[in-house]
Amino acid sequence: MTVLIRDLRPDDPSDAEAVVRVCRAALPFMITTAEGVAYALASAHPAKAHRILVAETAGGLVIATAQAGIAHDSPEPGQSYVNPYVDPAHRGLGAGTALLRAAEEHLAARGAVDAYAWVLDEPAHRAFAERRGYRPSRSAHFLRLDLAAAPLPPVPDLPAGVELRTGADFAADPRPLFAADAEATADEPGDVQAGFDDYEDWLAHTWNHPSFDKELTTVVLVDGAVAAFTAAHTDGVNRYGSAMTGTLRAFRGRGLAKLAKTVSLHRARAAGYTEAFTGNDAGNEPMLAVNNWFGYEICATETRYVKRLETV
Repeated sequence: MTVLIRDLRPDDPSDAEAVVRVCRAALPFMITTAEGVAYALASAHPAKAHRILVAETAGGLVIATAQAGIAHDSPEPGQSYVNPYVDPAHRGLGAGTALLRAAEEHLAARGAVDAYAWVLDEPAHRAFAERRGYRPSRSAHFLRLDLAAAPLPPVPDLPAGVELRTGADFAADPRPLFAADAEATADEPGDVQAGFDDYEDWLAHTWNHPSFDKELTTVVLVDGAVAAFTAAHTDGVNRYGSAMTGTLRAFRGRGLAKLAKTVSLHRARAAGYTEAFTGNDAGNEPMLAVNNWFGYEICATETRYVKRLETV
């Protein structure tokens, strides 16, 4: 079967919807919406060289997609990412190989040295990556909580000086949340470190992202200062995701991340969300323990693979 590789058409809503359909079929543990796909492409920093590719049949059916770009905020030059997804019903047609080839050529032409890809930790997926020159590094888990049925811990009484806010409460000035996100992200384990200092970029890609739910995002204040938070993404239907949960260094060890997450999960359930997802680096034992305490269960594992690209 002939497979055509092309860029996503930004002015065609059905294209973004097709990408979401493929991603949900290939990786049903992510919060993905058509609005988010279109926004990610339209708002991408020019230095990111972000592309969303699709593979379609001669009949015009999109059966696979890939996202590729430069990690422009990394202090180490030449880092890039590529993540192909193939609809499980259409594997074996060469779509994944063709997408990966096109993405690598795009990255190499823009000076990328290393390309990173997340690969499901299953034999067929790992073999696909390794046959194409990718080598494994660290792993991460997807976790799921049955939000409709799971018992949630009660919201505890707040200690003196501790207050709860929503992300929406910072609408007039979200900079304190940017600072908290930057500090927490800097301590996250990962292969590619980011220089988290561009407030305008954060506004564009985190604060204003269509999936970012400001009402369900929960912030813990201690004596008026942001101490911990959990950022929420939703699909507007039934899926809630913890995009990032963090505690600032000066406030760790006091259970504030648990508090933020407890409140956010209760709010999500009250809003009608029935499934909760999150992700953790396999080596992030403290956050894995927190999620286990809530009743999250690992539903899949990914391994990050890296390949040294040939220069163009």
